[in-house]
Amino acid sequence: MPVDNAFVIVGAGLAGAKAAQTLREEGFDGPLVLLGEETEHPYERPPLSKGYLLGKDGRDTVYVHPPQWYTDHKVDLRLGTAVTAVDRAAHEVTLADGSRIGYAKLLLTTGSSPRRLPVPGAALDGVHYLRRLADSDRIKEAFTSASRVAVIGAGWIGLETAAAARAAGAEVTVLEAAELPLLRVLGREVAQVFADLHTEHGVDLRCGVQVAEITGADGRASGVLLADGSRVDADAVIVGIGITPDTGFAEAAGLEIDNGIRVDARLRSSDPDIHAAGDVANAFHPLLGKHIRVEHWANALNQPQTAAKAMLGQDVTYDRVPYFFTDQYDLGMEYTGHVEPDGYDRVVFRGPTGTREFIAFWLSGGRVLAGMNVNVWDVTDPIRALVTSGRQIDPAELADPDVPLTDLL
Repeated sequence: MPVDNAFVIVGAGLAGAKAAQTLREEGFDGPLVLLGEETEHPYERPPLSKGYLLGKDGRDTVYVHPPQWYTDHKVDLRLGTAVTAVDRAAHEVTLADGSRIGYAKLLLTTGSSPRRLPVPGAALDGVHYLRRLADSDRIKEAFTSASRVAVIGAGWIGLETAAAARAAGAEVTVLEAAELPLLRVLGREVAQVFADLHTEHGVDLRCGVQVAEITGADGRASGVLLADGSRVDADAVIVGIGITPDTGFAEAAGLEIDNGIRVDARLRSSDPDIHAAGDVANAFHPLLGKHIRVEHWANALNQPQTAAKAMLGQDVTYDRVPYFFTDQYDLGMEYTGHVEPDGYDRVVFRGPTGTREFIAFWLSGGRVLAGMNVNVWDVTDPIRALVTSGRQIDPAELADPDVPLTDLL
């Protein structure tokens, strides 16, 4: 049903919920519709592979707002509602049931979906992907009975679920195609820290391997067959080989797509009445001078605030430095900045990596591109300032723990 002045948000995750919150806080009092394909109220995803999966955090801690919040703020939250098309000329979105909703401004926060493993047996019961709350519930349940768990992919999801499986008492084998876990993200110097972390906690980490098949019996996975003919027995298999932005109907609507929905620094797409934020948005970053698509929690938390303000006509740009974090065993880490693979010329360490209490800095031409603090806290602000300053920093001072980071600014 067309509504001339309605703001419509497609995607009821963290990004969608935060956009709705910002619109109300900024004074928008018109019709506001939030459409979510899932039946759960908007929730945050990091707990799904961290505290919630480990059983440390309750289910109620994952939700962005209490259910009553949406009613109190007159947000028309429609769960279990899939959008199938956008009619840009008519300014309408089409729902799976064939009904239509008109919009004045449209925000796409559709997120992403896990890449599927393209091998025989990948559809067997006992093969898990982690993206939704229900996925985390199934994996948590699997950990209660599985004595052997195989994890395919040594990215953040793979390593965090491996740590959770070890905490549950399972034998864990991690299978990774690259030479080291997180190699593309962290580079060889720092990736080795995470390789050592998991092997020291009893994980059978196998790098440089290719998965040929998921084996099974009676419709259920029983192991993983590798290309070299070796086999890994497993009662549960977790696949974490990356995610793909959900751009289907955006592409069909003729929006510019390039590794996600391509948007400017105001998070505006090639259609001025359509914005995008979160995992699905490939946004121009003023500091970096190029488009980047960031798949982390902080982006889904902060980017929609800029998008919402831009939808209201405010002169805003999104220039926050990317940030993400992880918790694995006794290692807590925060990463601030952005480095492309092979986009740096040296890594400077402040503190010994062996104690897992250090800061790593990625540099190019003497400029700090990113910093990662491992079990060292309250330093993200100065690290962010070093990244945004664009100044050349003396590597010796950067490595010296007796020189406060604030003195380098």
